[in-house]
Amino acid sequence: MGKSDFLSPKAIANRIKSKGLQKLRWYCQMCQKQCRDENGFKCHCMSESHQRQLLLASENPQQFMDYFSDEFRTEFLELLSRRFGTKRVHNNIVYNEYIGHREHIHMNATQWETLTDFTKWLGREGFCKVDETPKGWYIQYIDRDPETIRRQQELEKKKKQDLDDAERTAKFIEEQVKRGMGATEQDTPVFTELSRENEEEKVAFNLNRGASTSGSTSAKSSSLAPNALKAAATTASVKRKDTSQSTGQAREKKKRSALDEIMELEEQKKKTERTDFWLHPEIVVKIVTKKLGEKYHKKKAVVQEVVDRYTAVVKLVDSGDKLKLDQTHLETVLPAPGKKVLILNGGYKGNVGVLESINEKSFSATIVIDSGLLKGRKVEGIQYEDISKLA
Repeated sequence: MGKSDFLSPKAIANRIKSKGLQKLRWYCQMCQKQCRDENGFKCHCMSESHQRQLLLASENPQQFMDYFSDEFRTEFLELLSRRFGTKRVHNNIVYNEYIGHREHIHMNATQWETLTDFTKWLGREGFCKVDETPKGWYIQYIDRDPETIRRQQELEKKKKQDLDDAERTAKFIEEQVKRGMGATEQDTPVFTELSRENEEEKVAFNLNRGASTSGSTSAKSSSLAPNALKAAATTASVKRKDTSQSTGQAREKKKRSALDEIMELEEQKKKTERTDFWLHPEIVVKIVTKKLGEKYHKKKAVVQEVVDRYTAVVKLVDSGDKLKLDQTHLETVLPAPGKKVLILNGGYKGNVGVLESINEKSFSATIVIDSGLLKGRKVEGIQYEDISKLA
């Protein structure tokens, strides 16, 4: 069969090999090219494109290593959290699944030489819980997702409310029991022994006198009964009003305190919710790197597109040139007071506001939110790097 035959065994074997994984020693991370044998890797190393990539990397090798290390760490932790969650698993199992993807970042391009070094680094940085056993190193992912933390806080609040309701009910039942015990003690009759000083003395009963006496007492009691009932009724009504007012005030205090506590927690959460990336389309930025020459240094540009959170495609305001830059080469731009800005970080991230004033001593600004549910809210103490001018 000829060499160009599509169904020849050699052509089929070549297609199978090209789809599968090849040896790590024949992979070029800078060019992201996989070679199938030593001869192909040698030819690639002698090519012009590979030489250009090496010259580009030689200008700042630490930056490329940091980039590959961050990519490797991000993808490894993403696989660990998505595939295994917070379960304890052997690090080699996760690594074998990670390298099963053909376009993965190889470890020899990162700052870690071995998987054990990478595992120890994850434990030191607090990304995972690691422990060494006779079978090897085991890792357990620590979930610090803001959404997961928020759900846990809501569950804790609900448990606390349920516990407060249960304690309140138990206290009310205990008070009712004490009140009932006191009422039964007052209603219990006291029995005394009949005693006479002289046993020979006769006991005489005067029925007429007793009847008259009883009649007079009954008349007196009948005349006094309405007044006594009225007094008792007024006393009971006053007590009920006092108790209802006191309980109403206590409930209002509890409600207000609970609302204040929730509002304080929300404000604290908004202040602490920060990310290490801030790029956003349609904002004005300034180029601060000098590696592109004086032509682009300190020039203003508009972000057209955001790539993988940390890289942006920007268009210069003056010349209209398009560049692809990392966020470390850019900084935010503050407009004049009264102009619109976009909040790039923190709890109010994504909201559009109006710049009210600038505090040069604390390098912060005061804005008034102009969109969303929080429209009209005044936010003070926002740092310069957390807001930028809208294009």
